[in-house]
Amino acid sequence: MTHALPEPNVTKVYFDQVLEQIRDLPALPAIVQDLIASVGPDDIDINVVTRKVMLDQTLAAKTLRFANSSFYGTQTKVTTIQQAITLIGVNSVRHVVTATALTGYFPENSCAGLDFISLWRHAIATAVCARVLARHLHVNQDYAFTAGLLHDIGRLVLATYFRREYEAVVVYRKLHDCQWLEAEREVMGVDHTMAGEALAAHWNFSDTIRFAIAGHHEPEGQKVHSLASIVHIANAITHALDMSGVEDDLVPPVSPASWQGLGLSEEIYQQVFLETELQFDEVSRVLLAE
Repeated sequence: MTHALPEPNVTKVYFDQVLEQIRDLPALPAIVQDLIASVGPDDIDINVVTRKVMLDQTLAAKTLRFANSSFYGTQTKVTTIQQAITLIGVNSVRHVVTATALTGYFPENSCAGLDFISLWRHAIATAVCARVLARHLHVNQDYAFTAGLLHDIGRLVLATYFRREYEAVVVYRKLHDCQWLEAEREVMGVDHTMAGEALAAHWNFSDTIRFAIAGHHEPEGQKVHSLASIVHIANAITHALDMSGVEDDLVPPVSPASWQGLGLSEEIYQQVFLETELQFDEVSRVLLAE
């Protein structure tokens, strides 16, 4: 005989409490700030990036691993950071640096019922899918990857710094078989899009990235090809493809306006599904490697 889970009973969290916690977070390392701030411009100096990456052993190792992965299909082994960055480009180095820094800021903790590795797997899958969508839409792929990687960063903030309350969110979601957003709002009174947007503002991410994080569940009212719509669709696709490895994963509601607004045919969407699955394993293996 199984016993029903009791309804969680915790005090609501005020948004000011979340803001206060976020303000106490240390600044991102200078190299991460530099690379995220430079999304878009093409004039970033590869030599400067090379020198900065070489100062961090973890970043250097992951950059080399990324350059030598089948994702790039190089015929000869890349042995220097300069070679690696020249080959894969500053944009790809930005992905490595951002993922490495943020997994360090939010290490796996003891929030019962929440698997941080699955969270990161989903973030990387969404980033890969958003990048694939952006390529088909002929919009900036780097913005798309970065926004996809960061779209659920608010969940990490809430689960890390409001652990007891987020454990109650986990219980509520199981009890009601609902979306994370609904459970967060019902139990905490604050959701991960609010926390994510606040963190993006605190870390001085561009408005483009910040608005994509804030609107990735409710992109209506944004421009047709807005980053929020791309991340919204990528988020749904990767949930549908079960790429996080979570057993009880639910596909979030998809905005018909965003799905149709991207203007992609069913044939192109099939290509997007396939390309996302093909690229995901390699990218996640590198970015989640110790």
